Amino acid sequence: MINRRHFDRVMGLIDPAKVVFGGKGDAESLRIQPTILDGVSPDDPVMQEEIFGPVLPVLTFDHVEEALAFVNARPHPLALYLFSEDRAVQQLFLRRAAFGGGCINDTIIHLASSRMGFGGVGASGMGSYHGKLSFDTFTHRKSIVQKSTWMDLPVRYAPYTAKKDALLRLFLR
Repeated sequence: MINRRHFDRVMGLIDPAKVVFGGKGDAESLRIQPTILDGVSPDDPVMQEEIFGPVLPVLTFDHVEEALAFVNARPHPLALYLFSEDRAVQQLFLRRAAFGGGCINDTIIHLASSRMGFGGVGASGMGSYHGKLSFDTFTHRKSIVQKSTWMDLPVRYAPYTAKKDALLRLFLR
């Protein structure tokens, strides 16, 4: 972990009664074992914030649509990692779940490419960055209409009349 505060925060998210693997941490070295939690409920502290640590809470669903509804009922995640060989399930999540970026049948690897954007939506952040997308995200493009001052069409201004309407429609064709 990057510092003691972050170490303590992540360790506080680990419910020892739900640990099926790992769960131990060393405060001296700020290391936390990769940890899997089972029997997690949506109300558990580990489900209330982005973890940013080696903790995997496992929730189970009887139907894919329940999992999709669970994701969509919460703030949009920074990343979504879906494991499924079923193309219909893949498309369902890609079309109907809002998230920053992600992987199908892998994790984290989307961060490795500077040609793919990385970023969140909503509470997870705005925009996309990496490579050229970083430049585009943090660049403000000004939109400008520049015209001459020698002529200004009076049809643009009130009072509006039937004649002005006809002239304007003629110009806009």
